[in-house]
Amino acid sequence: MKILDMFLHRRVMRTWRRAAIQAPAMTLGELRQVRAQGRKLGHYINETLAVADSRLALPLVGSNAFPRPHGTDWAWRPEVWRLPLPCPGKASVPSKSMLGREVTVFHDCTRSELSLRQVRNRRAADLAPYGLRMDVFAFDGSFLSLVVDLPQEATEGLTRRHLIRLDTIVEMEKPLEIFARLNIRHGPNTEQIVRELPLKEEEIMVEFDLAYSNLNEKRIERAWIDLIFENPQMSEVILRDVTLGRRPRAAL
Repeated sequence: MKILDMFLHRRVMRTWRRAAIQAPAMTLGELRQVRAQGRKLGHYINETLAVADSRLALPLVGSNAFPRPHGTDWAWRPEVWRLPLPCPGKASVPSKSMLGREVTVFHDCTRSELSLRQVRNRRAADLAPYGLRMDVFAFDGSFLSLVVDLPQEATEGLTRRHLIRLDTIVEMEKPLEIFARLNIRHGPNTEQIVRELPLKEEEIMVEFDLAYSNLNEKRIERAWIDLIFENPQMSEVILRDVTLGRRPRAAL
């Protein structure tokens, strides 16, 4: 607040403090005048407070806060769910289109009737500042997936002793199946582990146990997650949050 604004604010406060003290001794005419002035001022104050309360109640932009299991050595929320995007939405999305720097959509439709849009989360239960809404109308393809590229930190020090955990919050217009596939490229090979998201559970979480993989720890190059949507035609899906983390499995 500027110095002049602070001075005017203090002056207004003194005026209304004096009015509150003098109100019992005012005439009815003076009270009507003060009441009319107070109601006008109160209208703008209430409007400002309502906006302030609404915005301050929203998840903080840039927030990377979410529960982490004990022993987690890396945790991450992709930027689509964390930061405002320069281009928040796309319609008639062609395959291999990116939303932000980390999320890419893949499909084999001859004619795309798919739209993606970043939306502001406003529910009390939301920890992520933003969600991702996907609307699918006619769908003549055989697959639809969102690919989330993991940062380099996800693969630094990664071993077969690690569990990689994916948590998400999903809203759906109609029931459908969603699969998560972890991909880790090591040398000329790519290790893949697929899990179905338990959408009927209260906590939508899957873990990828690398102990059962053939991962070559010395040749890891990059990793990414595919979110695969089965029979998505005529549906709306909102991914309110997507977070990832990893931790070493307990020693036996």
